[in-house]
Amino acid sequence: MTTETGVLRLAGTVLPAGEQQELHLSGGLVVDRPATADVTTIHTGGWIVPGLVDAHCHIGLDTHGPVDKDVQERQAVVDRDAGALLVRDAGSASDTRWIDEREDLPKIIRAGRHIARSKRYIRNYGWEIEPEELVAYVEQEARRGDGWVKLVGDWIDRDAGDLTACWPLEALTAAITRAHELNARVTAHVFGEHALPDLLAAGIDCIEHGTGLLPDMLDDMAARGVAVVPTLIQLENFPQYADQAASKFPVYSDHMRDLYARRQDTLRSAVEAGVPVYAGTDAGGVLGHGLIAQEIQALTTIGLSGEQALAAGSWSARTWLGAPADLSPGNPADLVVYAEDPRVNPAILSHPECIVLRGRVYRP
Repeated sequence: MTTETGVLRLAGTVLPAGEQQELHLSGGLVVDRPATADVTTIHTGGWIVPGLVDAHCHIGLDTHGPVDKDVQERQAVVDRDAGALLVRDAGSASDTRWIDEREDLPKIIRAGRHIARSKRYIRNYGWEIEPEELVAYVEQEARRGDGWVKLVGDWIDRDAGDLTACWPLEALTAAITRAHELNARVTAHVFGEHALPDLLAAGIDCIEHGTGLLPDMLDDMAARGVAVVPTLIQLENFPQYADQAASKFPVYSDHMRDLYARRQDTLRSAVEAGVPVYAGTDAGGVLGHGLIAQEIQALTTIGLSGEQALAAGSWSARTWLGAPADLSPGNPADLVVYAEDPRVNPAILSHPECIVLRGRVYRP
């Protein structure tokens, strides 16, 4: 971290407007150009982007479940140094509230702990409950979170030997209605097709992964603004999951291979229909942290332009999550600087020249 004091200045092409500007930073905010001469220039040239957003991240988790504060801190630092300055934590069994007191770590918008069906999710990750308990647990996690609740919508059913829906429509409708009464939005992990009709009918706000989306769902999702966070890097693990299950659950294995084979066509159809799509890495389980640049780049493989993909991992995602979306005076001084235009060359996102979080300067 660089410890410049006073008013900081940088100049370059500021996105999303794409205009040459000078920015002045003080007190953790973007400010109007000061009259004082106590100004330190920290960077000139390049493209300046509002801080990146990882909209599906699990600070506080690893493959075995919750992790201690030292590991949480390392995870958050890795995300920050990749430019992810705002994180929607899509389910964590750890208490990460202490991070809110740290000016040097990303802001986290939490969805509480995963809510899963009994014996139908990864051990030590979520609350494992039955449908009659769903409303109560949604109330609990809505109050613990920051405006989001995370359901596990489908998972392998060992009796069926395949992905099946975890919740009946009646329980989903009551739970999602209650979440909305508490001003919380609800998202759901969904790999396959079977859980989606009831989740959508119950009023779900977002789908994680979305590899089972069907064409007849997309126009309604677009009209209602039901978002998809596809976690494209995570989807590359589907063949591995299929191989691991092949001998014991061959139907599930074949299903996962089919979902993988058509994943890009499925998600491209959602993009073409106008379904909102945002960048999320699914870091914190089997994946490491700091992958937001690669995830934004991957969005260009499902039909988003370079500019649309960047928006999905920056200013549009910020608007969706209720955070300031641009670098106007009065907004947080959270930004990343690149040597080239990341709308034209998304690969440059992996090489930030300068990161500013709450007005503090970090140079990777």
